[in-house]
Amino acid sequence: MALRLVTAGESHGPALVAIVSGLPAGLLLDRDAVDADLRRRQEGYGRSPRQRIESDAVEVLAGLRHGRTLGTPLALVVGNRDHENWKWGMSPWPPEGEPAGKGSRPVTLPRPGHADLAGALKYGLTDVRDALERASARHTAAIVAAGAVAKALLRELGVSVEGRVLGDDLEQRVDDARANRDTVGGVVEVRARGVPPGLGSYATKDDRLDARLAATLMGTQAVKGVEIGDGFALAEQRGSEAHDEIHRDERGLYRETNHAGGIEGGVSNGEEIVVRAAMKPLPTLMRPLASVDLHTGETGEALVERSDTAAVEALAVVAEACVAWELAAAARDKFGGDALVDFVAAHHAYLERIDWQPRTR
Repeated sequence: MALRLVTAGESHGPALVAIVSGLPAGLLLDRDAVDADLRRRQEGYGRSPRQRIESDAVEVLAGLRHGRTLGTPLALVVGNRDHENWKWGMSPWPPEGEPAGKGSRPVTLPRPGHADLAGALKYGLTDVRDALERASARHTAAIVAAGAVAKALLRELGVSVEGRVLGDDLEQRVDDARANRDTVGGVVEVRARGVPPGLGSYATKDDRLDARLAATLMGTQAVKGVEIGDGFALAEQRGSEAHDEIHRDERGLYRETNHAGGIEGGVSNGEEIVVRAAMKPLPTLMRPLASVDLHTGETGEALVERSDTAAVEALAVVAEACVAWELAAAARDKFGGDALVDFVAAHHAYLERIDWQPRTR
């Protein structure tokens, strides 16, 4: 039973939508837990005033009854409150009356570092807004909602996932950048505990767990690098230093080190999953970079639209959701089950067969 996710929605459109299929019936979801993750995504030092406009909360349109999944597609909706100011500019149908409000003028000066120019060229767009609205990181609200569902499923297996920002100088960097009307990036780390060995596969590239984790994080806005375990540092070491020796005690097989980040050969090995993502500085600047007007060909300054100075703490929440989703999908691939009890029973039976017990470092 494959766990799948399809999302839709634009930054200033009516809403963001996530359709989750492949969930077992009987999974209990907590609306407060989903909303708490959505709030965490909006928080963080350096966030823009839009986070005070939006107050994200999930609405469920299908697939849930009295808080429990039905085994049918789950439809999650996160409304865009700011759409009220963009009704003409982001109307799904041809708007009536004179242009009014935000988004009523075409965007022709693409921002370096954003999808603006590449999207306009790829799709033959005359208004860059048709690209930037979907490319916006606002879309990650739907990802976080789906990730909260994935975390609920993983908890049934005793798996927890937590994201955090690396480094303790973020606030000072944000303050310095804000004073110069600039932006900053950073690095986040996600750790997953209790993941059993055997998720993923070395059989094909698409099934490798490390490839799936790298893809989901690289597919997140502003992420330009991903590493698992000690990642790039391993390239500077000898094999005798880089690999995790195997030991055994009364609880089963284990490692004393975790340079591999819990994944070997594309398969989880029973150690803690450790993934990091590097976020570039955000491309919307209050002191805009040089650009070229796509209509006139004249040089100018890129579009200035409300922007964060930093969204690194938000990325930690999004990355947490992304990792949780891929782990839940890999668990569904392995353990199957139309009902939650079948899914959990298959997991228990597997743990009875293998020489492993979850550990905490």
